[in-house]
Amino acid sequence: MPKRLLRRIVPLGVTLFMSVGAVVSQAKADIFNVKDYGATGKKADNARTAIQKAIDACAKAGGGIVYLPPGDYTSGTIHLRSHVRFWIEAGATLFSAEEDAAFDTDGLLFGEDLINISIEGRGTINGQSEYDWRMNIIDDGYIRDNQKSAEAAGVPLMRSFPKGMGQRKIYPHMIKLLRCTDVLIEGVSIIDSPSWTIYPYACERLRIDGIYIRTDQKLGVWADGIDPDGCKDVVIANSVIETGDDAIVFYSSGASGFPPKASENITITNCRLSSSSSAIKFCDGNSVAVRNVTINNVVITHSNRGLAFMVYDGGVVENVVISNVVINIDRFDWFWWGNGDPIYFTVQRRSESLGLPVKPDEPPAGAIRNVIVRNVIAHGKGACLINGHPDSWLDHVSLENIKLYLSTDPSAAYDRSVNAMQVHYGKNLTLRDVEVIWDKPELNKWGSALYFEDVQGLKVIGFSGRPAKPNADTPAIVLNKVEGATISNSTAQQGTRVFLGVTGTNTRDILLEGNELHNAQLPYQLFGGTKEGIVKAINNF
Repeated sequence: MPKRLLRRIVPLGVTLFMSVGAVVSQAKADIFNVKDYGATGKKADNARTAIQKAIDACAKAGGGIVYLPPGDYTSGTIHLRSHVRFWIEAGATLFSAEEDAAFDTDGLLFGEDLINISIEGRGTINGQSEYDWRMNIIDDGYIRDNQKSAEAAGVPLMRSFPKGMGQRKIYPHMIKLLRCTDVLIEGVSIIDSPSWTIYPYACERLRIDGIYIRTDQKLGVWADGIDPDGCKDVVIANSVIETGDDAIVFYSSGASGFPPKASENITITNCRLSSSSSAIKFCDGNSVAVRNVTINNVVITHSNRGLAFMVYDGGVVENVVISNVVINIDRFDWFWWGNGDPIYFTVQRRSESLGLPVKPDEPPAGAIRNVIVRNVIAHGKGACLINGHPDSWLDHVSLENIKLYLSTDPSAAYDRSVNAMQVHYGKNLTLRDVEVIWDKPELNKWGSALYFEDVQGLKVIGFSGRPAKPNADTPAIVLNKVEGATISNSTAQQGTRVFLGVTGTNTRDILLEGNELHNAQLPYQLFGGTKEGIVKAINNF
């Protein structure tokens, strides 16, 4: 038994000089070893009954530790109980059963309306997921654009499906918790989940610390990492998550059929994430709100999309600070959401996202507001698309100290990138100290470094960049239908012919001040019949 576990169970007042044997003797009444209840530690044997007996006995005794010693344990649904610490020892693996009959709900470790529970140890939970690679049989509106691009490129529409799809009814979460309070998940490794790995709904005071999650990044559809839904006071720290599908997703949806609740007061720190879709996603499934979120010291590697803000169901994303992030993007197969984009914002109505007419009972477009993303180095294989909605513009979004490298993947079937960072439908926006570097390999259709359309109240401070093609007529920055913009203290990199291009009949009140433009032949140029006098250029050099 690990000293770490012993330290936690030694009562206050026990001298530090007690022998290990004395401590075990003192604490053994609080430890419920599953082998004492009939578990064999052999994978071929069903351990569900033994594990459940140990948990129920522990709960009846008022709480303690249910202990899985080294060995292999196969089980269906295990019902956790309040005040029980479920400890998976190093060398122990809990396997998810592969038959629907072993589950009475869609969770392996399941808890409902519990308090003071934990899942701990240095052991492993293995979901035993398997997949088939076959021709696409689903008309998925969310990836229809990807599918069309792949078809146009002559790519066979092969994709991954969970094995037994159409026959098997239950693809369990490895941990599913409903309305639980004071929850700790620490130390364990969770691999090959056939569905969202950890799914907490309406939980409060949830801490996930020092865990490892891995699902197949080529095949693992649905196999998200951690998906808090309507949870409060959440900490995810010091963890590594490598997933097919999204790594960390914030919901406000009640995806299990319960009332949607706000997800709020969330901290993520010191994590490394990889995803076939989005590494961090403020999810499209947002009917109420995701708010009060801080994310700090995160490394994103081998992901199809880095930071994603997506609102489809009328909810709000607000009060978010993301800082100190490194993002390295790769392109994945056409059936994954994402197009190699390091930063992605979108507000849509659900029907619009599917390419369908708006339904009469649909909520109006949701909102994204009060978001700061700062101190980011991103290597993208696609553009940063930052889009609001015609009926709900992004409001008070700031991107600060962003170094963006853009390249393409010659082996990818398609790449729809044009401008390195493109903003549509926003107000009160700030870009401060953003640098765009056009990296290699290059894409022939690349254009401007920054492109703004339908924006009110814009500040670009300390930008550095040029158009993709040196000395081309394409401006480094384009303002289209922009009202009230200041571009200051910025630098035109060598190879810039036109620094600022201005177009759109509604564009007005543009100030170009204090910029270093000696590398540009023209500080600005008007296009599309835009009227003289809407740009004021002063103290540029």
